[in-house]
Amino acid sequence: MRRMKSIIAGLSTLVLLAGCIGPGGNRSEYVIVIDAGHGGHDSGASCGGKKEKDLVLQITKKLYKEFKSEGYKVYVTRGGDSFLKLGERTRIADHKDAKVFISIHANAIGNKSRFEEVEGVETYFLQKTRDERSQRIAARENASVLQGTDQLSQDVIIDAVLNGPKIIESHKLAIDVQQNMIKNLNGRYKDVKNGGVKPGPFYILVGASRPSILIEVGYLTNSKERERLFTSRYQEEIAEGIVSGVNRYLDNKKREME
Repeated sequence: MRRMKSIIAGLSTLVLLAGCIGPGGNRSEYVIVIDAGHGGHDSGASCGGKKEKDLVLQITKKLYKEFKSEGYKVYVTRGGDSFLKLGERTRIADHKDAKVFISIHANAIGNKSRFEEVEGVETYFLQKTRDERSQRIAARENASVLQGTDQLSQDVIIDAVLNGPKIIESHKLAIDVQQNMIKNLNGRYKDVKNGGVKPGPFYILVGASRPSILIEVGYLTNSKERERLFTSRYQEEIAEGIVSGVNRYLDNKKREME
């Protein structure tokens, strides 16, 4: 009996070290901060009477509940329709010593003739890029948080953080989250387009000194995707996929440290 208790205790220790996945798992040591993009006077993208600021807040609330159900400590940058400056959005991640910072956004294009052609889910990590499409998306998302900041100051800010472990870890996090989001969504919606993981100069990712990603959950300018994005079921699939990706990232990181 004593030997059996010793074996059980040993197995319990291994489970804790591995970081159990699912409700009741040992996730309480991890803090997650979720940023719902835009808000207040800044509606973000809009199309068909729908606004990005409303969508990302809805998804953030579901994501908050999903992370909590897994045992994480979770904080959000905004819980209502309010606008926060760049520093305010990332400061909470540092104050709470978050392991991961996630900013939720929705995409859009300006060319009406291509509204129904362009769709997909994309995950970005902080990095300069020559890709014009990534630059355009970043410029649109950066517009509100960088008001009054000249180009030289912007370059200095982003150059200061482009090297080091934060970028490498953010890339790993982006890959795990994107893969799990697509896997989860494809379980119910077979035609969801995988936009992939991409680098981009998103300034919201600069301030948080920890692994940080920005997720574009879909295109409001695409009617099929817009309709899906504003349904509770689709939002839940996105949230579940994101949490699965973060689980995988943190479990892999913990194994690397053993």
